[in-house]
Amino acid sequence: MLFLFAFLLIVMSFIIIIGFYLSNIVIYPKTLSHEATYHKEKEAGRLDDELFESLYREEISIKSSYDYSLYGLYFPVEGSKKTVILCHGITYTLYGCVKYMNIYLKRGFNVLLYDHRNHGKSGGRNTTYGFYEKYDLKAWVDWVYEKCGVDCKIGIHGESMGAAILLQNAAIDPRISFYIADCPYSSLYGILKYRLKVEYHLPTFPFLMIADYLNRWRTGVALKDVTPIDSIKDISTPIFFIHGVEDAYIPYNMTIDMYTIKKGAKKLYLAPNAGHVQAYSKNKGEYDRLVGEFLQELNL
Repeated sequence: MLFLFAFLLIVMSFIIIIGFYLSNIVIYPKTLSHEATYHKEKEAGRLDDELFESLYREEISIKSSYDYSLYGLYFPVEGSKKTVILCHGITYTLYGCVKYMNIYLKRGFNVLLYDHRNHGKSGGRNTTYGFYEKYDLKAWVDWVYEKCGVDCKIGIHGESMGAAILLQNAAIDPRISFYIADCPYSSLYGILKYRLKVEYHLPTFPFLMIADYLNRWRTGVALKDVTPIDSIKDISTPIFFIHGVEDAYIPYNMTIDMYTIKKGAKKLYLAPNAGHVQAYSKNKGEYDRLVGEFLQELNL
């Protein structure tokens, strides 16, 4: 009996330790610095530093509704009443979205890049994959309206976690003219379940259950509280869904599921030969053209 008790105690301890480890990975991802992401984008040919540095920009810091600072860069186009906000992915910084800037600048859009909470130069103690981040995004939208006037048009384009954040923002901010979501997850629980199997070869139960309990205790957010597919069920704002068909990190069927459930104006592009966040870099001409057509359809 004593042996059995000791065995069960060891098993339970192992489960709790793994659950705590998983919770840490989710809440405190290993983020990269501004310097690291800048050089990474430059070396990959996705950031032309000479061109980028020649652009006029304003360095912005605003307060989130949770009382930490949010850092951004604003690139104005003289006289423009159109602005796009670009949202980067997990572990990265605003430099991850520099590659999309010219799509909008040449079409007369002001461009706003910013760091999500717990990333780059922004504050925040942890990452919640959209639960708190959507309110940060809404704060940036408020800033743009104050900057450009209430008659301006605002669109939001993001990749990976940034795309999932903007889809959750859609449920709380009807002011947005369009969304472009590149390789988003449809639910945090669903993608963690998938990654747990692929990366760690572990079953969902009991490990994800323990991680979920710890997440709720440490952040106030349950994994199933972050479900972009539920956020877009009843919104009318046009959404352009994009996903690489060779994405091994977030399966593209998650995007298909969201495209299917979305009512009203929508568009879908499944990018060939593209892995995670590679839809643009592998298909620049087609990506640019399709985004341009989407904007034309919206008279933007």
